[in-house]
Amino acid sequence: MHARQPRREWLEADGLGGFASGTADLVRTRRYHALLCAATTPPTGRMVLVAGQDVDVRVGDDRQPLGVQAYGAGVLHPRGDTHVVAFEHEPWPRWEFAFANGMRIAHELFVPHGSAAVVQRWEMLSPPASGEPVELRVRPFLAGRDYHTLRRETDGFRVVDEPHESGVRWQLSHGSPDILTHGNGTYTTEPLWYRGFLYEDERERGYDAHEDLLAPGTFVFDLRRGPADLVFAAGSLPTDLRDVDFCRARERARRAAFASPLHRAADAYVVARDGGRSLIAGYPWFTDWGRDTFLSIRGLCLATGRLDVARDVLCEWARHVSGGMLPNRFPDQGDVAEYHTADAALWFVVAADELLRRTDPSARDRAILENAIRSIVDGYAAGTRHGIAMDRADGLLRAGERGLQITWMDAVVDGKVVTPRIGKPVELQALWFNALTIAGRLEARWREVAQRVRRSFEERFWDHEHRWLCDVVDAEHVPGAIDSRLRCNQILAIGGLPHALFDGPRAIEVVAAVERELLTPFGLRTLAHRETGYAPVCSGDVRQRDLAYHNGTVWPWLIGPFVEAWLRVHGDTAANRATARARFVRPLFRHLDAAGLGHVSEIFDGDAPHTPRGCPFQAWSLGELLRIEAVLSAPTHASTKEDLSHAIA
Repeated sequence: MHARQPRREWLEADGLGGFASGTADLVRTRRYHALLCAATTPPTGRMVLVAGQDVDVRVGDDRQPLGVQAYGAGVLHPRGDTHVVAFEHEPWPRWEFAFANGMRIAHELFVPHGSAAVVQRWEMLSPPASGEPVELRVRPFLAGRDYHTLRRETDGFRVVDEPHESGVRWQLSHGSPDILTHGNGTYTTEPLWYRGFLYEDERERGYDAHEDLLAPGTFVFDLRRGPADLVFAAGSLPTDLRDVDFCRARERARRAAFASPLHRAADAYVVARDGGRSLIAGYPWFTDWGRDTFLSIRGLCLATGRLDVARDVLCEWARHVSGGMLPNRFPDQGDVAEYHTADAALWFVVAADELLRRTDPSARDRAILENAIRSIVDGYAAGTRHGIAMDRADGLLRAGERGLQITWMDAVVDGKVVTPRIGKPVELQALWFNALTIAGRLEARWREVAQRVRRSFEERFWDHEHRWLCDVVDAEHVPGAIDSRLRCNQILAIGGLPHALFDGPRAIEVVAAVERELLTPFGLRTLAHRETGYAPVCSGDVRQRDLAYHNGTVWPWLIGPFVEAWLRVHGDTAANRATARARFVRPLFRHLDAAGLGHVSEIFDGDAPHTPRGCPFQAWSLGELLRIEAVLSAPTHASTKEDLSHAIA
């Protein structure tokens, strides 16, 4: 049974790893929905400080809500959402409310870039017909918790408030940062616990879904005197945030400078880290991870011209190469780096090479990146952790050990790998071939190895019966064992990487099979629907979702590799580009207004209507949309299938 369609969600990221987020219809449905979620050790250590607020407007004895809260047993109260007559999310979230007395009020909020703060403004667009005073009341809900947890009244959480020159300082217990406020209203201390908030998305995902929140007091504003401004900031209140008009104008100009809303959306994933920069894998629950960074950086940074960011990110990651491998997340202070991904380092090689080909870096940066490329290829060829090594017999890359999943298909349920990739997975061969080809420009000895990999791949991966590529050969490290199920991974042998590993008439058959069996309006299914184990819907609790995660669920980042592969086998002509954009890319643009507003979701159900699921703001989903748009918009250099691989490379 399909769950409800997701609500439209908005996101305001601060460039430090913190954010504000919520829904267009005002209901908080996730534990992560918050007005102020700050990164205490940017971009990690996120804490939800201000979870939400109750807002109402009073005209004489008449009281009308401008918000809505969800409580247990399906109760929505109050129903401020019934007064919403307009919502827009560009350049930031803005709601308009209309009331029976003729009054109209606008509410907007934004997060200024580079500051752990949120700025809100309420403005009366039309006064009530009665001419009576209009009083706006705002009661914030404080959480002071790690963003993955929930608050309970019984856990001893306390707030002490004290005035400062332009507002109030809330000192939170449990080691949370102070919250400072600034506004043009008056504040009255009146601590109350609000109990039993329900987060519907958490309940549907099988998590604890109820929370209690502390409301420390109330802000009161006279809307007839002008707009009501209210700022929440974590730790300190920067001076420039005290002039809301200046702050609004500066932030509006910053956002207007981006080439398009999609380019500005990409900026949300660029965050500060240790004096440098990193990329967040997704909001609201992911941090900066290796594989996600290297896969998404080609679209988020290289395709958008942010080459300086790409350089900073890749040079920082290059310091962590060990035994040819890269960790799947930064080793934060006190943490031990975990090297358990076979594909992350190979994606790094692809991204680093593209950066080097598109820029003229300093001698230092070039040396850092080229040495990292050499170390990765040397390490993989010689053999490294988790059975990762080049097979001397055929040059192909083997990887994996029982109980550990080390490719992007990384779901494990009850200690059992859901989509086994032990052996020689097809996607690792495509990445390995590209890494060897790239390394071959630095050291000639790898060129012959790359050609041997190509020959071995053509001999061993073609499935003569089904007329597509095998998913894994030497499965479970058993010589000759084959997994021939039709999965999306084989598309990377033809598209999505600068050097195609597979071409010719058989490549046409592969792309046709993928298009026929795996293509949806929003990306590729991870398993053909006719295969045993196909999961049409990715919903339910953690176990149910993990079982479906790579067994039919649609991943939109794969639309980039598919479109490139389609062009490679059909010919890179202006007409084919127009066809590809209309058929394969345009539906994702329509999706930009359906879930995570202005962004692309992590996954979709395998079956129609392909409900968006998972993380609503996903870096590699948006990155591949940007990258393939750049490919389709670039000058056409080739018109034949034979020349196409060189043009796209």
